[in-house]
Amino acid sequence: MTIGRPRGFDPAQIEDAAMKLFWDRGFDAVSISDVTAVTGVNRRSVYAEFGSKEQLFQRALRRYLAGPGSYTAEALTRPTAREVAEAMVHGAADTVSADIHGCLTVGRAPGLAEFRDATVHRLAERFDTAVADGELSGVDTLLLARWIAAVCQGIAVQARSGASRTDLHAVADLALTGWPGAPSDVPAEARYRLDGTE
Repeated sequence: MTIGRPRGFDPAQIEDAAMKLFWDRGFDAVSISDVTAVTGVNRRSVYAEFGSKEQLFQRALRRYLAGPGSYTAEALTRPTAREVAEAMVHGAADTVSADIHGCLTVGRAPGLAEFRDATVHRLAERFDTAVADGELSGVDTLLLARWIAAVCQGIAVQARSGASRTDLHAVADLALTGWPGAPSDVPAEARYRLDGTE
């Protein structure tokens, strides 16, 4: 029986390096050659393990969501819808202002649009529960979820543009003044309401 030659590298090392590259540069700006240059693992081995750049990205994305991007899953465990929203926007501010600015999930990589849409629907379902429990009323929960997602994505773009962590948390706090039932200094006639009317 022939024993195969040891792989000689840790796939988790490749995933971690790829995650950081995709996070920093975006999907389109990263090549397999970039991954091999950072890790020292040759292209053939990378392709043998991951199959394609797209599949490598999917594994890097899972790693990101289990690590730096885990604030989304954690936020959904909070006891109230308001706390979910707070954990989302402030979790985004912390994550996107870390060593690598921006967010891995804000981009045009394969599967990201579907991922973002699924996240919005998970938030909407959580807000539906809040409506059923009497915590929220008179709101379009899907619109509310899209608003929170848009704030998180906007925070990521601002981080990429150089906004500080302090500024990003201030943006998060300001955004939450629009939460249903929250006091706001913004005149009602100057803002859209979360029930879909003006």
